[in-house]
Amino acid sequence: MESLTSRMQAVQSPIIPVVGELIKNSPGTISLGQGVVYYNPPDEAREFLARFLAEPANNLYKSVEGIPPLLSALAAKLQAFNGIEINGENCIVVTAGSNMGFMNAILAITNPGDEIILNTPYYFNHEMAIAMAGCRAVLVATDENYQLRPDAIAQAITPKTRAVVTISPNNPTGVVYSEAALGQVNQICATRSIYHISDEAYEYFTYNGIKHISPGAFDNSSKYTISLYSLSKAYGFASWRIGYMVIPKHLLVAVKKVQDTILICPPVISQYAALGALQAKEEYLKTNIGAIAQVRQLVLDSLNRLQGLCSIIPANGAFYFFLKVHTQMDAFELVKRLIQEHKVAVIPGTTFGMDDGCYLRVAYGALQKETAKEGIERLVLGLETIVRS
Repeated sequence: MESLTSRMQAVQSPIIPVVGELIKNSPGTISLGQGVVYYNPPDEAREFLARFLAEPANNLYKSVEGIPPLLSALAAKLQAFNGIEINGENCIVVTAGSNMGFMNAILAITNPGDEIILNTPYYFNHEMAIAMAGCRAVLVATDENYQLRPDAIAQAITPKTRAVVTISPNNPTGVVYSEAALGQVNQICATRSIYHISDEAYEYFTYNGIKHISPGAFDNSSKYTISLYSLSKAYGFASWRIGYMVIPKHLLVAVKKVQDTILICPPVISQYAALGALQAKEEYLKTNIGAIAQVRQLVLDSLNRLQGLCSIIPANGAFYFFLKVHTQMDAFELVKRLIQEHKVAVIPGTTFGMDDGCYLRVAYGALQKETAKEGIERLVLGLETIVRS
């Protein structure tokens, strides 16, 4: 049977379960690893479950692209927050999370052997999805502050390129791309007749007055811009698995083929919960993200003690910092020692395509202030002890 290989052998293994196993074997470890938030969905999400249960036909399959009330609510949100108008050139498809939206997009726009441009460090599930589709990820390095390099992106485009992927606010770096840079990339895609896939799962998580920019709001971008969104982060919906995508109308048939094959329809009970979440008062997001902003500052203040030992970019988005540790040590080996010797977990940068040094992703969204303070103190002490020993 060993000769019966499959395409999956070329796909990297997801790192979160690997680190999770190390954490399980080291009780008391504080995780600065997985990208989730500390808070629960709004009360309105739970209240709308009663509406789901009151409808006797809700156990049946529903529309592939999502239930009409949720599509209407999402259209209103996109207009108000993102500046994206749903018109005759584009449409919304509800998905089982943003990762599924990305897979839908890749399968809809590519043939095996095509190329997708990722900016490094990339989000590992994006690279994995491209490999699963039999396509090739073409990697373009960001600059020293993890910002986009539009000229380098343009130079990486070949006749096989089908899309450029941007993530802003970014996972794993936390940086927010400027309107000018996103506009340049979007225009490059228009000129070269390829798609711009914009992952905006962290759209609400910006700090210090930074404004989120949606490429799908740029003039005349509807026909080639694919925008991906998620309720997992902002609304504490991680396990409810609801995301959505805004796609050019001409891709709808292809995307529905993919979604109908993999999912049939997004989980209807979760769609009702999502509809409820979108009714939550502004205070819900303001209060919870405000608390994460306080933790962010605490984490940044502690990490700044590592100047000289690490390079730290004070990113203004998401809930991550991406450290470059000045050591020859393998990143995964460093992660293992931090868990086993100092009971704190982070994610190695190699899983994000960074193999030219020792990088670590630090996630701070999942912890209350006191736990985060203890976790980051363990990380600082651990890095000082291990790297300087």
